[in-house]
Amino acid sequence: QVQLVESGGGLVQAGGSLSLSCATSGRTFSTYWMGWFRQAAGKEREFVAATNWIRGDSYYQDSVKGRFTISRDNAKNTVHLQMNNLKPEDTAVYYCAASRGGSYSSPLSYGYWGQGTQVTVSS
Repeated sequence: QVQLVESGGGLVQAGGSLSLSCATSGRTFSTYWMGWFRQAAGKEREFVAATNWIRGDSYYQDSVKGRFTISRDNAKNTVHLQMNNLKPEDTAVYYCAASRGGSYSSPLSYGYWGQGTQVTVSS
């Protein structure tokens, strides 16, 4: 089992920045991908960013490229999502997730999820 706890999030004006963190615990040695997903009201959960827990390569949804940065700290078992130049369309509940393999962008590949943290961007 892997436990995930997100922190950060909140309310920010358009153009502002927020940083999300995800603390992991449990059987983290089996983790392959760490990802961030988001779900806006009335919409499906969508991929935001992912990083390979071992190699460190990262991938992003096109709409956040150049604005969001995912990073990992293996020593502290944490993953971060730095979000800059936020837009109102970034408003959503953001979830941290852990995967043991498969597609980094598919929610179906992730077996462990955090409780989610709200990000609201006002115009």
